[in-house]
Amino acid sequence: MTAPMDVVTDLAHGGRWTSLRTAGREWLWRREAPERQNVSPGDTFVDAGGLEECIPTVRGTPDHGDAWSRPWTRDGDSDVLHCERFTLTRTIRGTAAGAEADYVLKADAGFRFVWAAHALLDLSDRATLHIRDGANTRLFPEAAPLLEGAWPQGAAWVEGNWPAPCGLRLDQLGPDDGTAVGAVVDAARCCVHDQADRLSLALEADGQPVSIALWRNLGGFPAAHPYRSTGVEPMLGRVFDLAEAGPDDAARVPASGEARWRLTLTANCRCI
Repeated sequence: MTAPMDVVTDLAHGGRWTSLRTAGREWLWRREAPERQNVSPGDTFVDAGGLEECIPTVRGTPDHGDAWSRPWTRDGDSDVLHCERFTLTRTIRGTAAGAEADYVLKADAGFRFVWAAHALLDLSDRATLHIRDGANTRLFPEAAPLLEGAWPQGAAWVEGNWPAPCGLRLDQLGPDDGTAVGAVVDAARCCVHDQADRLSLALEADGQPVSIALWRNLGGFPAAHPYRSTGVEPMLGRVFDLAEAGPDDAARVPASGEARWRLTLTANCRCI
């Protein structure tokens, strides 16, 4: 049985999604980060959890993009972010099956970007992630100590197949083990199973590279005061850092000057 969702956002603080609730369950993980209240564009990212809008990059410069550190405004049924090089409009609505968000990015034709719905989920150590078997998966250098053999010199990433790229099992979370790994999977949909609960995250974007980014932090990040967090992040692009994107690894604004995409969230559905 599918279920509607209650979505709460905080426009004053980066348009962040602060709650995603259905049938008594809160899906979004959060942490106390009072310093988030006073950030400015260009600041180092402050992780308060929830779902962040990361654009035009995730890693790199600016850290986690331009959106999270800027206030958004309300225009009718939509939320709007104005940045120097682009304007992003987001329209979130409830559906019979959950929720969906439509995005419109206006910028100069040819503008390249990475966008991620940087969703940090509140999951148990028994949760599993379901993506189509065999999907090409990129692992990034923080995974190097967990792989057999040496990391290729100068490589920005290595590739393997889901669910165990290069022998590293990613579909099962498990207890804290002091590791933190990022991956980008060539897929448009991920279904999260946590005991009896289900959450599906899916992305549609004509003519753009679509993927699912993962951040599996089992108490391995940050080094000084690590905590546990699990990111399941529908993404436009195939890399975390726009500066590392090859010709086909980033989204691009077409000649119309508008790029459009849709994020669909479905709870307690029949998943993969």
